This record gives sequence, structure tokens and C-alpha cells, in this order.
Amino acid sequence: MITCHLKYIIDPYQLEAFEDYGKRWIKIVNRLGGQHHGYFMPSEGANNVAYALFSFPGLTDYENYRKKMFSKDDQECVEAFKIAEDTRCIISYERTFLRPIFK
Repeated sequence: MITCHLKYIIDPYQLEAFEDYGKRWIKIVNRLGGQHHGYFMPSEGANNVAYALFSFPGLTDYENYRKKMFSKDDQECVEAFKIAEDTRCIISYERTFLRPIFK
């Protein structure tokens, strides 16, 4: 299993747009074979940092997801990307891959 950890720097004035974006990606990741563990929005502390975690059975599964995700044929992905582009709710992000340990 591989888990992707995303750290977002977001526009604190666009929290609603970012939350809409996140809810859409949760559904997309789950539909495309992953398991989304959620988006984590700012609460206390920094108001411009958010996180997301999702897992795939392996790196090949993640790479297949990425191919589908960037396909212009997947209307849900196109719409989610458009939210981020139109609202500029995401300033930057970092992606890290982790290997979870459950026991």
C-alpha cells in the first residue's frame, strides 16, 4: 500500500471553494480505485494550510489513477480542476508518498 500526503497552501479567503474542491476529489479518488482518508481544513493555528491523505494498493495503481485523473475524458476531474483554476484557492502544494504501518 502507498499513501499520498498532500500539504496545501491555500487562500484563506477561498476556504469554501477549496472545501468544494476537496469533497469532489474524495469521490473521484474512491471511484478510481483509491481510498481517500479525507481533507483536513485549517482550524486553529495557520489559516492557510490544509492536508489530504489517500491510499492506493500500490504505486502502479496510483500511476493508473494519475493517467485517468489527467484524462480530459473524465468530466468530474475536469470540473474539480476548474474549481481550483477559477478560484485560485490553491496557492501551492507538496506531495509526499508514505508507507503506512497499521500494527
